[in-house]
Amino acid sequence: MALSVIILAAGKGTRMKSSLPKVLHKIAHKPMVEHIIDNVYALGCQNINLVYGHGGDLLKTELAHHKVNWCLQAEQLGTGHAVMQAVENVNDHDDVLILVGDAPLISSATLKNLVAAKENADLALLTVNLDDPTGMGRIVRDANNNDNITAIVEHKDATDEQRLIKEINTGMMIMQGSDLKRWLGNLSSDNSQNEYYLTDVIEMAAKEGKRVSSAQPQWHREVEGVNNRAQLASLECAYQAREANELMMNGVSLADPHRINIRGKLTTGEDVFIDINAIFEGEVTLGNNVKIGPNCVIKNSTIGDNTNIEAFSLLEDAKVASHCNVGPYARLRPGANLHEGAKVGNFVEIKKATIGKGSKVSHLSYIGDAHIGQNANIGAGTITCNYDGANKFKTNIGDDVFIGSNSSLVAPVTISNGATVGAGSTITKSVDADNLSVARGKQRNISGWQKPTKQN
Repeated sequence: MALSVIILAAGKGTRMKSSLPKVLHKIAHKPMVEHIIDNVYALGCQNINLVYGHGGDLLKTELAHHKVNWCLQAEQLGTGHAVMQAVENVNDHDDVLILVGDAPLISSATLKNLVAAKENADLALLTVNLDDPTGMGRIVRDANNNDNITAIVEHKDATDEQRLIKEINTGMMIMQGSDLKRWLGNLSSDNSQNEYYLTDVIEMAAKEGKRVSSAQPQWHREVEGVNNRAQLASLECAYQAREANELMMNGVSLADPHRINIRGKLTTGEDVFIDINAIFEGEVTLGNNVKIGPNCVIKNSTIGDNTNIEAFSLLEDAKVASHCNVGPYARLRPGANLHEGAKVGNFVEIKKATIGKGSKVSHLSYIGDAHIGQNANIGAGTITCNYDGANKFKTNIGDDVFIGSNSSLVAPVTISNGATVGAGSTITKSVDADNLSVARGKQRNISGWQKPTKQN
């Protein structure tokens, strides 16, 4: 049976005190609603319907890379009314999964459990048990069949006995399309809020003799929503704690689990150590025995076995092979490619350049648009002058080359295998293999020099 999904994301989020739609506020550097969409993909669903209202243009821009049906809820007249805006996009025989867009910690495993719960029922709810359910809608079950839910009673309407119930409604549910359409058609806004409540379909189902079952999340915080900045920060901390715990269960040692930030997918090998305040963004892969120093930021990069990334280093779209050493205070920009055993030291910037096997760029250098061969030594303060103000040019440095400190290599230029460049040189012409090149202004020493004095 096909699966359709409706995500309710029309709320303005007044308590966020922001011009940004609530569901675009970020957890782990990604909009809350995008966490929901990504987990829906894991279910294999192709028919995703997003009900939006406030800030529709911003939503469409931010989520342009996702294939969704955009369903406008021009007036916010309740959750039932929101679902009405999308129901025409689902088939009668579809299972329709209804989700909320501001519960970003929901997992694909929990959603799969909810879908599975529908297999032996007509309607399935995602519920959760809370120690303090004050203010939440209580789940009322059949006294003769505890597996069957008969109603959801709001806190203000609940009896004293019902208020003792710990199981509450999360707002997420699944049912067949034909049932959903029929029940939506019977909803009424004859209540104190003049709104159409989706929860009313539970009582309708019970009156029809339908079986209403439930599933529960693997972790109660998965179903927490966000209404203000404090709750957003709390869920950010919960998300990071979950990621840190998963890393440690996979064999990663963290100097402090409370001081790591995962903003994407981090894949790790064995015996990885990560020091405090490391940030990982996008797709990052760490090999076996990798060590990440404190205060590093690593984005969309791959780091090979037995490599050390020292403190305060920034890597973005970089490839670092095994047995390398990077930093401290190094910056690897997009296109940086370090081969086995390469070293990039303190205050070195690498951009769109290959550093060959065993080669070293140890101090205070900029290497851009370059290819360095094996076992080369690039002295402190070396710069590849790759930009003429309009175009970029390439520097080629061969194997076993020695570049003296404070040298400028004006591209396009080639330094062939085994060549040496004297310190302080400005190289504008290619250097043949095994040659020494020295390109400095002539030094003059003037005796009897009188230093200038300050005039009154």
